Amino acid sequence: MKLSGQSGARSQGFDTIGEVMMHPTENSPAHETAPHNGAGYDATAVAPSTNPDAASALCENWHDEEIEPRGPISSLLIDAFASQSSPHTIDGLADEVSAAIESGRDLVRDDDVQLALYLLYGLYYGRVVENGDQWEWHVDTIAARLELERAFEGQLRRLVPTPELPNAAAEDVAKALFALTAPDPDAGPSLSRHVAKSLTREQAVEFMVQRSVYTLKEADPHSWAIPRLTGRAKAALVEIQADEYGNGRRERMHSELFARSMRGIGLDSRYGTYVNFAPAITLASFNMISLFGMNRRLRGAIAGHLAAFEMTSSIPNGLYARGFRRLGFGKNVTEYFDEHVEADAVHEQIAARDLAGGLAESEPALLSEIFFGARACLLIDDWVGEHILESWMAGESSLRKPFPFDAVLTGRGDDPASSASITSAGAAR
Repeated sequence: MKLSGQSGARSQGFDTIGEVMMHPTENSPAHETAPHNGAGYDATAVAPSTNPDAASALCENWHDEEIEPRGPISSLLIDAFASQSSPHTIDGLADEVSAAIESGRDLVRDDDVQLALYLLYGLYYGRVVENGDQWEWHVDTIAARLELERAFEGQLRRLVPTPELPNAAAEDVAKALFALTAPDPDAGPSLSRHVAKSLTREQAVEFMVQRSVYTLKEADPHSWAIPRLTGRAKAALVEIQADEYGNGRRERMHSELFARSMRGIGLDSRYGTYVNFAPAITLASFNMISLFGMNRRLRGAIAGHLAAFEMTSSIPNGLYARGFRRLGFGKNVTEYFDEHVEADAVHEQIAARDLAGGLAESEPALLSEIFFGARACLLIDDWVGEHILESWMAGESSLRKPFPFDAVLTGRGDDPASSASITSAGAAR
């Protein structure tokens, strides 16, 4: 099974028998000009735009490679999804899932489990595997997902601290959430401060690759909760999500803004292109949101997660924008981060008072779930940040395997700053 893209010109090998390709993302500028599976499309036929605001600008550095299994579960799934035959029984899948769960290993950081969950959830998002529609409701994939996510959720509940709960009144819930998410003046080094002050060109690429796992799907996992909520909480979630989806303007969707940022630094913006480089903890962060959003019984957790997510976004995004500007990147790269400085300052108020607070008032029994989701968001995302920062401080990559930096960092195409100027800016610091 393959991902989309290839450095340089697109290959013609997309319809190889026995292989399934990742779809171009809805954020791909080729979405409306190429077949939905990218077959036979040549990226060299479209010249990169010199307009930093052009939503259709196409980065020339397309990246194609097969999805790499990370263990027996993901290997069985990849083989099954790549088959050109009708969906069939996946022999041995249930046994491998049981073995992983019974092993007692750390599922949050387990590459095989997290890639398996990523693929299984991807069947419901669509545009992940070409023939995913055939597997979405297959008894074997449903059974595997349920067993893996129950074990994953169980570990999260053991790891996430249990807070003292406020009253189930909207203002009390909001006050407690703001206290929970307030910056810690005694905290040590942070990823956002490192990005602002010390980010290198290679680290900028890694940062975007890591974030692409969630951000090219931004808002989608939280949107699963819309039909599960009612009243004030539902209205609040729709208000937030409307902004996330650009208020009806595709080019203003936050996922689209991030796709332009990726192309602006020379990366392929099609969804899932770089999943092979994403460590388990990065996949776990995205999988956790899917877990919360896709299970109605966890509607409190997804509301709490979104509240914490929005309440810890504005300040870091300002620092991210500063770091990318320091390296010489222009508006087409920094606009995504700039947008979130303002938008999330508004969203945090809605999410705390009307979404989380409104849900607690209407369903007081969900109060503990709201704070479980908020604390889980903070904990897992802290672990992602710590992994990236600790890797960089040790002079190592935060990615799973060596990344083709040279293909990305030379001749970046649609960013107004030249590679030479960025090289000089980076070397001077």
